[in-house]
Amino acid sequence: MSQRCIVVAVCDARRRAEAEDSLTELAALVRASGGEVVGSVVQARHHADGLGRGKAAEVLEMARALQAELVVTDWELRPAEARTLSEWVERPVLDRTEVILDIFATMARSREGRLQVEMAQLQYRLPRLAGGTAHLSRTGGGIGTRGPGETRLETDRRRIRARMAALRAELDELDRVRAQRRARRGRGLIPVVALVGYTNVGKSTLFQALTHRTAPIGDRPFVTLDAAVRRIFVPGFGPVLLCDTVGFVRHLPHHLVQAFKSTLDEVRDADLLLLVSNAASIRREEEMAAVEEVLGDLGAEHLPALWVENQWDRLQEDREPNGIPVSALTGDNLDALVQAVAGKLSTLRPVQEITVGWEEQEALRWIHAEGEVVDERPAADGTGLAIRFRAPETVLARVRRLVAEREAHRSSGGDDRGL
Repeated sequence: MSQRCIVVAVCDARRRAEAEDSLTELAALVRASGGEVVGSVVQARHHADGLGRGKAAEVLEMARALQAELVVTDWELRPAEARTLSEWVERPVLDRTEVILDIFATMARSREGRLQVEMAQLQYRLPRLAGGTAHLSRTGGGIGTRGPGETRLETDRRRIRARMAALRAELDELDRVRAQRRARRGRGLIPVVALVGYTNVGKSTLFQALTHRTAPIGDRPFVTLDAAVRRIFVPGFGPVLLCDTVGFVRHLPHHLVQAFKSTLDEVRDADLLLLVSNAASIRREEEMAAVEEVLGDLGAEHLPALWVENQWDRLQEDREPNGIPVSALTGDNLDALVQAVAGKLSTLRPVQEITVGWEEQEALRWIHAEGEVVDERPAADGTGLAIRFRAPETVLARVRRLVAEREAHRSSGGDDRGL
């Protein structure tokens, strides 16, 4: 049976509309975590700094009337504040971060994802062990109690820190392996295109449509926690690595960004970002702003990008698209998106021309394997092939080095058989 919850927000009196919008998102997060939202409260204060005693009494009355078992706040609670507020409303109190962590705990699939979730949970809960943990020691199940946290909440700081050190070592090793893979890509063999956007806007559905492979999909936040990478061929350009990443939300907690650093590095290292939005969302503008804010936090705001308006088929109003309108579910206009990707990448990797001798098979293999050949024809002097192709600078440099070595070898009168 789902827990009955009341969601609460405190805001500056001049920003009430923004707070109510954020509270709507919090309610969706609570429902995704298995709760039932039965009421909401917004307190507007000139200096928003937690819930006042009088408003807490109002929440208590509402909770009794609606038989709510849990109160969830839209701001991150300080340890002492959580204990005090729990006493005032006479029931457990969680904050937005704990709800997100709870969803992460249920959605993590890979070993790295589970380790990252556990690290984030322990980072959040460690400072809340001091001064009593009555409000954190819930072992009866429900929101905020899933994942690796429930037994460790009763351990002391030393054991928590020891576990965090062990997790950090494992994550560092996994990050090292991931960094090696990114470094191989970073040598420029194949460009990386990353799908980025607010959570639950259809990135994974779009990923599946473009790669023709199955991906975790669901109508709930944070279905994708582990970055998935697939190689696809983009007509008009060549091979590309497409990467699906974890979705963003507004006010993404800093320690969550740190815990998922290796996953989010896929965004930072991309050659091109596809910024996916939900065309039918009433909060589209706010979601897009939140995505740009998180990209700024990651240091990825300077990367080349294309805006993609997904779920265009569900749009009720008549308006001009703010990006490339597509429907990942029906496949509408995906060809236009692929063409736009090819055009954008082509500007990043222009066509090069080089003459390769007939015997220079290794250089030819590199050109055909790692680049896109636009045109090839016999050179005017008959010494080889004049090839126009598009490839990363590293591939171009390697081909030129192979050609130069061959020329030097030929000039010195060396054996001309193979490289």
